[in-house]
Amino acid sequence: MTAPKKRNWLITGVSSGLGRAIAEAALAAGDTVAGTVRNATDKAAFDKLAPGRSFGFILDVKDEANVGTTVETVEHVLGGIDILVNNAGHGLMGAIEETSLAEIRALFDVNVFGAIAVLQAVIPFMRQQRAGHIINVTSVSGLAIWAGTGPYCASKHALEAIGQTLADELAPLGVKVTNVEPGGLRTDFAGRSLAVAARQIDDYAPTAHLSKKILAEHAGHEPGDPRKAARAIVDIAGSRDAPMHLLLGTDAMFYMGRKLSALQLELAKWAPTTVGIVFGKDEA
Repeated sequence: MTAPKKRNWLITGVSSGLGRAIAEAALAAGDTVAGTVRNATDKAAFDKLAPGRSFGFILDVKDEANVGTTVETVEHVLGGIDILVNNAGHGLMGAIEETSLAEIRALFDVNVFGAIAVLQAVIPFMRQQRAGHIINVTSVSGLAIWAGTGPYCASKHALEAIGQTLADELAPLGVKVTNVEPGGLRTDFAGRSLAVAARQIDDYAPTAHLSKKILAEHAGHEPGDPRKAARAIVDIAGSRDAPMHLLLGTDAMFYMGRKLSALQLELAKWAPTTVGIVFGKDEA
């Protein structure tokens, strides 16, 4: 019996949280992982996880030139990249009116443009080998929004669209794409990974400001286990029937189900108006 092929991973943002959990799960499966971190201390710690199979690389995904150089180095060190996990990112709380354009741009620089830079650096290798699996870690908030997180939801919604488009573009070339949409996980998302808009407007206390309160109250009690989420991702990685969308968590299922139900009801209610604008349709 032929032993299963060991895979080479590139995972962005492996210092902590879901990225670290995915890296550890992949290493536990016997795979090799290149992970990006932000400083030398985290690099040294990652290198020690599984010497010879865990390789840390210092990278700020906002640095486009360094992204390209790092991916080339990873490709050389590993001998190829089978699975890319676009995980690096952070949150931002604040009503749309409260959040400055500078704060939103800083968020998009990481969550959207940084992710695109990594994709554009990795895809040529996968396209050449006619194989590979891209896994974008978005969020259920990229599908079902909630007040007080508009810019964050928008950044994840953008990554959702990018992933879905890539799936169509790369399918004929043998490269699969999956968008992973977690709900709340017991990571540090609500801590150092979360920025808050500097401006606060009292009128948003009963709506947008509740999101910050909810996250603070749920910190450490989120329903999702990041280790189980990581194992789920490792299980579908490279699979021929890997889904385009992978919701993770009971809360993710609830919020997405509620969103879909509301959308279906709205579509049905306004269907006559929707189809009524067609050329040649009889006037009432």
